[in-house]
Amino acid sequence: MHIDTVGQGPDLVLIHGWALHGGVFAPLVARLAPRFRLHLVDLPGHGHSREDDTPLALPHVVSAIAAATPPAVWLGWSLGGLFALHAAATQPQVRALAMIAATPRFVHGPDWPHAVDTEVFAQFGRDLAGDYRGTLDRFLALDTLGSEHARSELRTLKQALVERGEPAPRALQEGLALLRRTDLRRALATLAQPSLWLAGQRDRLVPAAGMHAAAALSAGAQAHTFPGGGHAPFLGLADEVAERLERFVSALD
Repeated sequence: MHIDTVGQGPDLVLIHGWALHGGVFAPLVARLAPRFRLHLVDLPGHGHSREDDTPLALPHVVSAIAAATPPAVWLGWSLGGLFALHAAATQPQVRALAMIAATPRFVHGPDWPHAVDTEVFAQFGRDLAGDYRGTLDRFLALDTLGSEHARSELRTLKQALVERGEPAPRALQEGLALLRRTDLRRALATLAQPSLWLAGQRDRLVPAAGMHAAAALSAGAQAHTFPGGGHAPFLGLADEVAERLERFVSALD
């Protein structure tokens, strides 16, 4: 699995969302690398890890990342949040958890209204077979829908999608299956580490209410919503997101 390491200081592991790669965090890297050592993961089947056939399953991927990185704060965006949360629940080397536009459960149910219908991810899975590129474009548009900075964020995501080569179809299907089926809410009550939950007020995939509800299930958690932010607030609101992360990590020492 490919992991880029840049910067100096306390260690942060950053895990990207569906269909993208570690390069999508470039705005955060520019702001955080002077003060932190960042480990930017390309998940199996994505970016420079496109040929890595490791199953995109939580235990396999988390174990591989943990073996390749030092004790650190783990940050996950969107799908990457499932890996970061699983790591926090199972890996003692995770010092703290930061979640950006991610919750322990991405689809709604009778006791979890703060999410999208499972059919959203199922439909993307069916569409991939007939219109691979168009499906990816539609998903990226959904990532930015509603954001005050939607146009520039969509342009950035589309550029990031292809700059390291398109993701493997197998990994995309496995990622959609994770988003549909995973429910890590039980892990929240057992977390020993502090956690930070950063939401976008206008996020159409992960409602801010879901992030605040998840934070309420874990001791030592704090949550913040960025007004005007969408599903990728670290793009349009990079300064604000970096400031929150710096404050959170600094308070750990």
